Amino acid sequence: MGVRNQTQVVEFVFLGFSSIPNSHLYLFLPFLAIYSVTVLGNLMIFTLIQLDSSFQSPMYYFLSHLSCLDICISSVTVPKILVNFLYQQQTITYNQCMAQMFFLMSFTVTEAALLAVMAYDRYAAICKPLHYSCLMNTKVCTVLAFATWVWGFLDASLHTALSSKLHFCGVNQIHHIFCDIPPLMKIACKGVHINQLATHIATPFVGIAPFLFTILSYLFILCSIMKIHSTTGKRKAFSTCASHLTVVIVYFGNGLLNYNRPSAGNSLETNTLISTMYCIIPPMLNPLIYSLRNKEVKGALKKVLESQRKVYI
Repeated sequence: MGVRNQTQVVEFVFLGFSSIPNSHLYLFLPFLAIYSVTVLGNLMIFTLIQLDSSFQSPMYYFLSHLSCLDICISSVTVPKILVNFLYQQQTITYNQCMAQMFFLMSFTVTEAALLAVMAYDRYAAICKPLHYSCLMNTKVCTVLAFATWVWGFLDASLHTALSSKLHFCGVNQIHHIFCDIPPLMKIACKGVHINQLATHIATPFVGIAPFLFTILSYLFILCSIMKIHSTTGKRKAFSTCASHLTVVIVYFGNGLLNYNRPSAGNSLETNTLISTMYCIIPPMLNPLIYSLRNKEVKGALKKVLESQRKVYI
């Protein structure tokens, strides 16, 4: 109750869709479709990896974690959006807002770290093939995956604790479609400085570092691929990391747009579109990218579908 008394706000109002007349009529089904594809697609990838023995490798172990994260990221934001569409009100309680922000930050920071780990896995496989089994043994993979989740939850815990100290002086309208640090700081009237400082300190570690590590890993991978003499060998080496590289470009590209766009000059519609592209579209695209660009995943999926067809026939 102490926090609520300080903020003088018990609920927030999202304005992200306010400029779209009758948005609940036009957007409910598209968002429901996106969420359904996201959950089913990532669940399919996760299930295939668990059931098919040919996927028992570090790359697919990390991919199963990525699928879990994509389901979690989408589930933090989209169900609330759908509920608000149904009730025709764009509101969220203060406690729900803090919880949504905490889990969204946890999963997005974890995914950035996981993508960097997956880049290292591709580096070890292509640049250090003779030492790959030692560099990426079961224990190492487990520790790396666990560390990414812990890293994400620690970062989110810090920022959520600081955000709970923000004072809003009765202002409760958020120019966004979900709770996040930047839009909350924009409407806060006190306690913003410490949050800005924490964000500036954390960003190089949770955002820039994983991105640069990933880029560096791919520079080494590219150098190794260029040393391969046969065209077939080059194509095979590149195909093992093409899906991951595509996911990296989509994820970090959207993250850059979402968190580094100018604070002024963008319309509410533009901000809403960018936010949607960052947190809602990538989790849907990732299983499509891996299933369409990965021959092993396509083969396993085809095998499952054929076995199911035989059962029904």
